Amino acid sequence: MSKLGSIGARLHRGEISYDFIGKRKIWYGVSILITITAILGLAVRGLNMSIDFQGGAVFTTPTNMSTSVAQAESYAKDASGHEAVVQKLGNGSLRIQVAGLDTAKSDQVKESLAKDLKLNPEKLAADLVGPSWGQEIANKAWEGLAIFMVLVVIYLAIAFEWRMAVAALVALIHDITITTGIYALVGFEVSPGTIIGLLTILGYSLYDTVVVFDSLKEQTKDITKQTRFTYSEIANRSINGTLVRSINTTVVALLPVAGLLFIGGGFLGAGDLNDISLSLFVGLAAGAYSSIFIATPLVADLKEREPAMKALTKRIMAKRAQAASEDGPVTAGGDDAEDAAPAVVGPRNQPSSRGRGRGRQAGKRR
Repeated sequence: MSKLGSIGARLHRGEISYDFIGKRKIWYGVSILITITAILGLAVRGLNMSIDFQGGAVFTTPTNMSTSVAQAESYAKDASGHEAVVQKLGNGSLRIQVAGLDTAKSDQVKESLAKDLKLNPEKLAADLVGPSWGQEIANKAWEGLAIFMVLVVIYLAIAFEWRMAVAALVALIHDITITTGIYALVGFEVSPGTIIGLLTILGYSLYDTVVVFDSLKEQTKDITKQTRFTYSEIANRSINGTLVRSINTTVVALLPVAGLLFIGGGFLGAGDLNDISLSLFVGLAAGAYSSIFIATPLVADLKEREPAMKALTKRIMAKRAQAASEDGPVTAGGDDAEDAAPAVVGPRNQPSSRGRGRGRQAGKRR
């Protein structure tokens, strides 16, 4: 078995663990800092909306153009009076976007651009995009996002409980805020592809969160009937038990997205790939982070406020204090195997082969 696989098996059996819940204030602080940075980026720089949302014209040149991106931007600005976004495509052609142009103005800009680029105007393709179309897309995206959030809360409240629904909703908002904030800071265009990417990462983030919640629900069944583990301790065991799975699925998902972003969008010049790949890349990473460091610790905080959980924690602490005074310090879980929750199953609970051998030898002597 590989080293990572061995660590994963030990985490699943509870032989080793990291105290995610105990250090939750650190994770909350990190998330708050990142979120504030994202909000400031949105407030100061704003989002660079593509012409799909603003309206304007897109001019596409023939292949293998010798004109540089900087020169094309200068030509487009002089011709239109507006800032232009120019992308060099993989086939060597240029894609020139100018926002705020109507049909009449678009024809004038096309003639001027063709002259500066030393092209026949007929070879310069022009597409006009109306702002109403982009506004319709934006409205549909907001409607889809609102419906998705409502369905998520209803599903989690029925399948698990309302506290988990609240924690999952906070995690999803956390992921969206960070992703849009990075778009503002980096300056990438927000296009319909970006919206698709945002909706995609919400599903992934929710999947990762539900995996941990399902493990937590199973391990906390009849939790008040035992006096060995508090809710927070079992929540921490659930995170550790699914940690390697979360890491593996996140890495496997990030690798092809990284290829789209850094190779397709960076080296090959396929600028359209940046629209969706950046949102996927940031969102997948943020979703994995929030499911481990935000959603589950928040559920533990909410559950520990319940009277039944407070009473359970009080009984467990009293029992540990009594055991410590009689036999010395004990670790979480104590020595009372009869009260243990069925959260740890593995070789440690089985009798050793040496013990079985001694038992057989004693039987023969008798």
